[in-house]
Amino acid sequence: MKFSIHALLTLNLLNASTTTAFVPGSSISFASHSSSSSSLVEATRKIGIFGGGTVGGGIVEILGRKKEHLVQLTGGTDIEICKICVRDASKPRDFDVPAGTEIVTDYDAILEDEDIDMVVEVMGGTTDAKEVVYKAVEKKKDVVTANKALIAACLPEIEEKLSSSSVQFRYEAAVCGGIPVIRSMQSDFVGDEVTMLSGIINGCTNFMLTAMDRDGKSYEDALKEASELGYAEADPTLDVGGFDARSKLKILMRMAYGIDVEEDDISCKGITGLTKADFKYAKMLGGTIKLIGVAKLTDDGKKVAAFVSPCYLTQDDTLASVAGATNAIEVMSSNLQSSTYIGQGAGRFPTANSCVNDIISLAKGDMNAIPFNPLNEDIAFSNDFEAMFYLRLKYRDQVGITRQCGEACEKYGVSIYSLLQTPKDGEDDAFAIITEKVKFSDVKKACADLEGYDWCKGNAYLMPVLREDKVHGPRS
Repeated sequence: MKFSIHALLTLNLLNASTTTAFVPGSSISFASHSSSSSSLVEATRKIGIFGGGTVGGGIVEILGRKKEHLVQLTGGTDIEICKICVRDASKPRDFDVPAGTEIVTDYDAILEDEDIDMVVEVMGGTTDAKEVVYKAVEKKKDVVTANKALIAACLPEIEEKLSSSSVQFRYEAAVCGGIPVIRSMQSDFVGDEVTMLSGIINGCTNFMLTAMDRDGKSYEDALKEASELGYAEADPTLDVGGFDARSKLKILMRMAYGIDVEEDDISCKGITGLTKADFKYAKMLGGTIKLIGVAKLTDDGKKVAAFVSPCYLTQDDTLASVAGATNAIEVMSSNLQSSTYIGQGAGRFPTANSCVNDIISLAKGDMNAIPFNPLNEDIAFSNDFEAMFYLRLKYRDQVGITRQCGEACEKYGVSIYSLLQTPKDGEDDAFAIITEKVKFSDVKKACADLEGYDWCKGNAYLMPVLREDKVHGPRS
């Protein structure tokens, strides 16, 4: 089944008619006014927001524009934004600050306020944000966060703090922004068994790879365009290195399989080593290349193997047609078989939409006793996995290359499915080997041997084939 998330964005998000100017200072108050929904209000949830930037502003706008509808939806509970904590209270905002809302710079202005019963953390990072979230739990304030880095780094610690508290902890926006995959993992697969997760879970890199494949752009040109359009950070390392995707994958693995894994134990390869030659060979095989986060249950059901890496996909693969900055996650499971979630993984309103959904869920009184799903001590993690692999080697032309490739692969039990070579074009002289299904550890050993031959220029480039049963193209 497929779930389109684009409908979530049609929330009548009209532009604000005015922009509020601020007088310099650490705290600014706005006079309150009556609301047309006041007669419906039976209770009020008072919230404090940490972060008045892109996502924080989106939350304020959605709550403001949907106010009356949300009061009805919650059965008479109003959402009052009491305070917004920012770095610079005098900085103009690109959203209307609600009447009665205070702009503050002191964390304790929210955390020590006994009237505030819900904290929304959209400030990002793992230092100050950790302090905010932990203290909010200690002060018995429900927490809504979009902070994947914090959760991935501190999940067991967060879970321990929540175990002795009645506080509710929600984090839908932390994984893939506007796609409701966390909520689905908490409710739609409880009677199912997830056998494989595979996803395009970073919008910046998917935008870049689309440009490299469809438009023939180099890595450098694709990154430049992504930066100009705001998809890439000033320092894009977390995105292009695969680390952002790895943080999300770790959280998804806990939700799907009940295992906690150190992020550094998950094999992670970014897109920086990809060249135009790789896309040429992908097209020869009838497919494309995507940065994919994968977690897969082994055949015996006792281990989960996981990795983040560029992967070769055939054109008929579910994820192959996902273009631009869009995110998509396919969940393979015993009962539902294949479920695909697709939508915007970042941005002001997609991310804010997920935060608002969490806020409204709490306002309705929804309870979740185990926010990260139960631990499963019967399943272990393996950092080795089996797949077909694409192996690209740059070379200096000489006799015997094919023979030596065969010998190096045979030494480690790596069977060759296909050997591909395009006409020589000078700087990018390279050929590609597609292996049969083999262990990652074995193909890495073969690569090390191949790199030792004097004809091999630089390191071999290695990436998995996502689904070996879909490989097409020439076979040796």
